[in-house]
Amino acid sequence: MKNILVLMHDDAGQEARFQAALDLTRGLEGHLRCVDIAMVPAYVGDYVEFGGGAALLADEQTREAANRVRMEGRLKIEDVPYDWVDATGFARECLRDATALADLVVLNRELDKVDYPDMRDLICDTILKTGKPIVAVPEKTLGFDLYGHAVVAWDGSRTAEAALQATVSLLKHAGTVTILVVDEGSLRLPAAEAAEYLSRHGIRPEVQVVPKTDTVGGAILGVVGAFKAAYLVMGGFGHSRFLEAAFGGVTRRMLVESPVPLVLAH
Repeated sequence: MKNILVLMHDDAGQEARFQAALDLTRGLEGHLRCVDIAMVPAYVGDYVEFGGGAALLADEQTREAANRVRMEGRLKIEDVPYDWVDATGFARECLRDATALADLVVLNRELDKVDYPDMRDLICDTILKTGKPIVAVPEKTLGFDLYGHAVVAWDGSRTAEAALQATVSLLKHAGTVTILVVDEGSLRLPAAEAAEYLSRHGIRPEVQVVPKTDTVGGAILGVVGAFKAAYLVMGGFGHSRFLEAAFGGVTRRMLVESPVPLVLAH
């Protein structure tokens, strides 16, 4: 896992994405690619029909040109190899195209007070259509602690399996790895098999089984808080193949409430 892609865009979550991407690139001794997207507004109603769309896009391009000058000035004094790509268009398509040969994509979980860019939409589209693992950071979390306590949410599903396999390179750096099972009965793949898989990669995880007292999401958040986890690994969108329905269940709750970075795979 050497090629880290981060979305650069002048919005409330950019600083969190930037700091997490720097930490990941340094820790993994990788290369950082910054893609700065001047985003075409998806819905601007009648304004577009009267020519307003071009003005909106011109303003967006001006802001992102200034954003590149500001952020690249900071990058040049950071100790990471990087390159920068500018793109203009719809956020989904531009990000999807930029992920070619990326090993890991850095975005935000849902932004706290604004809905643009729509991070849940970007995560859903990127993870389902490219298969790339995603780091989704809260906007107030500055940095990614590669060496802290990693919690892997395990339900034995194929998406959990995909997340586990996709994050071996990260988990090798973690000081502690806990495989968390919220007890809901039998699993397709028991947690013991997941632990054995990691052990073959030189990782010695602990398995923690907790009762489902309220909801699965609530149980996971409780353990993340109690363990002071650095990040949470989980399969994303495991219960639907359709974009319109993919925001249900545990994934949706984590994208809204997780206090720590999420590492998602599908």
